Amino acid sequence: MLNRSTSEKLYEESSKYFPGGVNSPVRAFKSVEGKPVFITKADGYKIWDADGNEFIDFCCSWGPLILGHNHPGIRNAVFEAAANGLSFGAPTIQENLLAGLILRKNKVIEKIRFVSSGTEAVMSATRLARGYTGRNKIIKFEGCYHGHVDHLLVKAGSGLATFGTSSSAGVPEGFAKETIVLPLNDLGAYKQAFEEYKDEIAAVIVEPIPANNGLLLQEKEYLSKLIEIAHENCALMIFDEVISGFRVGFEGAAGYYGLKPDIVTYGKIIGGGMPVGAYGASSKVMSYIAPEGDVYQAGTLSGNPVSMAAGYAQLSVLAQDGFYEQMEAKTQEFVGQIQSAVDAESLPVKVFTAGSIFWIAFTDQDKIQSADAISEKSGHLFKRMYAYLLEKGIYLGPSGFEVGFVSEAHTKEVLEQAANHIADALKYAFKEQTSQAL
Repeated sequence: MLNRSTSEKLYEESSKYFPGGVNSPVRAFKSVEGKPVFITKADGYKIWDADGNEFIDFCCSWGPLILGHNHPGIRNAVFEAAANGLSFGAPTIQENLLAGLILRKNKVIEKIRFVSSGTEAVMSATRLARGYTGRNKIIKFEGCYHGHVDHLLVKAGSGLATFGTSSSAGVPEGFAKETIVLPLNDLGAYKQAFEEYKDEIAAVIVEPIPANNGLLLQEKEYLSKLIEIAHENCALMIFDEVISGFRVGFEGAAGYYGLKPDIVTYGKIIGGGMPVGAYGASSKVMSYIAPEGDVYQAGTLSGNPVSMAAGYAQLSVLAQDGFYEQMEAKTQEFVGQIQSAVDAESLPVKVFTAGSIFWIAFTDQDKIQSADAISEKSGHLFKRMYAYLLEKGIYLGPSGFEVGFVSEAHTKEVLEQAANHIADALKYAFKEQTSQAL
């Protein structure tokens, strides 16, 4: 058995300080067995916990570490920037460098505003949409997560086109009433929403590659239709690319699918894993943001020089020719090895993928495009698989609804090793399920 005694003691201590012992809920390991693993260091594709256990990491800080942990170019850029001061609350050269790199290579947007998190980016983007259109209501979709913004932390009510209801205590129902929650992959419900709330909808927000509740891959035609119908009704389309942005391509899912949303939000990947977010749009739409326009948004740490330097170092690598093609090919080979192994055992498992993102689903269906299509047995199977993988030195995000990420640091040999362990873990999970049923 893996020795986790130090992590367990640290969790006992942290439980005295933080709600649930953690500073972000999924870290509490409630969806898997045991207490959380406390990480002390990382390098490349490896992480080490407080007990000295070594793991191959596929969480990658929930995606932004596309070059792996402790990348020397990023680390050196951080050290150099930090030597000149950590924060100024004033314009810096680093902001210009990173913005210039992004906008030269990403034709989806014309201007950008840096913030400090993906949640802040989404909050600002929806405010911008409301300010631009003069309308209040937002359409979102079940299975898409947009951070803990009050008016988006909602779930569907009854019926196809309905106002959302609060999915967290502390969110006033009045806020939720400005959000219409629809099922994914249902154009009928979408059209109905615009018919019922005509001239009231400011924007539609969607994860073009939904990756917060499994990997619910949508068809390009569906996403294109969402944009078309929104524009027919003078509403804006927001692509929440906090996960997919700069992960599946330098232009994110918008470029991956060849689509043109009105506003795009990005997350920590643009800061090399540092606390950064951003939103961008056309020059016309962005002109509504203060100080040019009347939509107010500000932040002392926005454009922080250390984060900007880290982001420039990372995105300079991502901008190189062939980077994303190489990442996707490596991921496809890794996923293919797992799929072949489980297919040989006739296990109801599919490994879905987009770019360097993957998700292990307990299903025999070729597509899962909505959250309600995820098997109710998935949680039990994932829990068994997860416990097995920790013992074998493989670290995934501690929830079956979370996706995994391949980094540049993962070598072919490491991925082959990990694929064998994952396949064995899946076999073990189903074997345990069968034995318990007997």
